[in-house]
Amino acid sequence: MTAEAQHRRGGTAGRRAERAAAPILQRRQIVRKIPLVELLDAEGLELVHRTSMIILEEIGVEFRDPVAIAAWKRAGADVRGQRVHLPEGLLMELLSTAPAEYVQHARNPERNVTIGGRHTVFAPTYGSPFVRDFENRRRYGTLEDLQNFVKLAYMTPNLHHSGGVICEPVDVPVPKRHLDIVYSHIRYSDKPFMGIVTHEERAADCIKLVRLLFGDGFIDAGNTVMTSVVNCNSPLVWDQTMLSAMRVYARDNQAVLVTPFIMAGAMAPAATAGSVAQLNAEVLAGIAYAQLVRPGSPMVYGNFVTTVSMLSGAPMMGTPEPAMMIYFTAQLARKYKLPLRSGGMLTGSKIADAQAAYESMQTMLPTLMAGANFVLHSAGWLEAGLAAGYGKFMLDADQIAMLQIFAEGPDLSEEGIAMEAIREVGPGGHYLGCAHTRRNFKTAFYTSTLADNNSYEQWEAEGGKDADRRASERAQQLLRRYEAPPIDAAVNEGLRDFIARRKVGLPDGVT
Repeated sequence: MTAEAQHRRGGTAGRRAERAAAPILQRRQIVRKIPLVELLDAEGLELVHRTSMIILEEIGVEFRDPVAIAAWKRAGADVRGQRVHLPEGLLMELLSTAPAEYVQHARNPERNVTIGGRHTVFAPTYGSPFVRDFENRRRYGTLEDLQNFVKLAYMTPNLHHSGGVICEPVDVPVPKRHLDIVYSHIRYSDKPFMGIVTHEERAADCIKLVRLLFGDGFIDAGNTVMTSVVNCNSPLVWDQTMLSAMRVYARDNQAVLVTPFIMAGAMAPAATAGSVAQLNAEVLAGIAYAQLVRPGSPMVYGNFVTTVSMLSGAPMMGTPEPAMMIYFTAQLARKYKLPLRSGGMLTGSKIADAQAAYESMQTMLPTLMAGANFVLHSAGWLEAGLAAGYGKFMLDADQIAMLQIFAEGPDLSEEGIAMEAIREVGPGGHYLGCAHTRRNFKTAFYTSTLADNNSYEQWEAEGGKDADRRASERAQQLLRRYEAPPIDAAVNEGLRDFIARRKVGLPDGVT
């Protein structure tokens, strides 16, 4: 290597190290200042709405839960066995009690987030049994992996939410797993987090944990401190597990992302508009039921949309039809004055490659432009959700940082217009040394800590690393720098004592 090349390499490495070691300044959640994109005109929006009303009234939705069936009967719905037929009048009356937005409180009040309106919150991936580790090997997730991801989310300025089951800690027994998951979010982050919905008792344990953390008075005053997620069994079924968990949260005014899991062509029609009409019927029925449990409980209009390959039956992400579904559901959520959950960095790719990048951004850009309020699966998603990748997590976080800047819109202040610089430089000059550039050179443009923009020779001299390798190393750097946020010692002891006592009464295997 020439002396000149060594000098360039040293300078670049130094600048990269400086950026990597810079203090982590958390960003406030997005308040979008860019226009919304809407694909449906008024007539099209009304057509999808009317189709959903026909589905709800004529076909109905199954509620496979006796408590829910009894509630619908008391409310005056047309109940035939487990099939609930909902007239539009009753449905709209119930939906009118759901708030258009709400605040989710974090244990650090500076991390509180607003869900709804022009606000957007990014949360990590959710539910993966496997991880792609620092060496890009696929293996089952562990509690240490989950805690690592919680720490990375805490240290990622543009992730405003800690999430939930970022990966499944399969080394912890299923009946006890929820306690370790929620405690990990409480202890290793001070951002908002999600509860567990896999069993009514597990949801109840989550309520007990947040009561210990925030105090009974704070929860009883109606403050929302968890936003969890339940999924409809499409087509047109709400099962007892999801409904019972949603009941637990609604009773204590805790929020839920009410989300049909749509795979168009398999669990919904092989038609974009028809799939959205079914999804709309499913989510509205779920939110309406939550309002029967507690009028005014915060619920989010959720969607998870993919299409199915007619050749293999595999889910496809990042294709045009799911993008259109995201735009459609956003317009419907606004019609009913409900917050929207959508999108994420979704991909069917097994590794963080070009397919992963394209599919992820083809999902995330419509999500942002449609005006989603809560974005789950924002960082780390691989393999149609089966794997959470450390490298993918960091690459996604880098893109999210850029999207946040874009969503905040252009700077049209005097500094943004920069007439001072244009006058100073004049024709034929350059801007590298002018006063405006010296003031703004560190903040004028987003500079990625992961992208490689150097020469081929310099890239090769630094190891010829691909993006995933650089991103995995960045994750390891952050974890070495991690410091846990402070927590009240007495509160922490109370949480640990409750968890220890609760685990004694739970089996090690699923019964």
